[in-house]
Amino acid sequence: MAKATLTISSKNYSSWSLRGWLLTKFSGLDFDEIVIAPDDPSARAEILLLSSSILVPCLRHDGATVWDTLAIGEYLNDLMPDAGLLPSERIPRAHCRSICGEIHSGFATLRSSLPVNIKGHFPGFKIWSRAQADIDRVCAIWSDCLEKSGGPFLFGHRSMADAMYAPVVTRFLTYDVQLGPTLAAYAKRIIALPEMQEWIEAARQEPAEIEELEVEY
Repeated sequence: MAKATLTISSKNYSSWSLRGWLLTKFSGLDFDEIVIAPDDPSARAEILLLSSSILVPCLRHDGATVWDTLAIGEYLNDLMPDAGLLPSERIPRAHCRSICGEIHSGFATLRSSLPVNIKGHFPGFKIWSRAQADIDRVCAIWSDCLEKSGGPFLFGHRSMADAMYAPVVTRFLTYDVQLGPTLAAYAKRIIALPEMQEWIEAARQEPAEIEELEVEY
């Protein structure tokens, strides 16, 4: 199979890059990383939510160019169906697609109020009511999925959903969001994944900082 390339931006700040990277890792597709520096204008626009369209991450493979995280997940599921990025059964598969679509297009207040910052830690961070509503919705989604699947992941095994919600897990750790025992255990399980540990270590090695995301507000 032809080797792929995946263009990403900052591992410390970019939620979309993490999603695309995890999806590709979970699929088992061999790929090379192409990293855009965080101070690149297009990367900053994506990270700071200033871009009307998100062109990073971008997967290139065997003549295909795919730059939307949901499209990357669907492409990889078609390419590597045995990886199980989407559940094999119709109803769980529809459910998985629905919650992936929800995190892809929604939760704007959560994104802006609790930006991804893996190196950061802000205990006692003030969470406004609109952001709390987003947090509550995420917790409801996780609880429902774990109850229906029996765990240990949202659909039993690692799937597109876990990759799409992994940046939220990092947000909850960064901003000290308190979770009940079941959801806290799920969050720890995501962070403990070898792929997540690899990403986190690389994020900690990034020298660049984006000042707008380093302010405790």
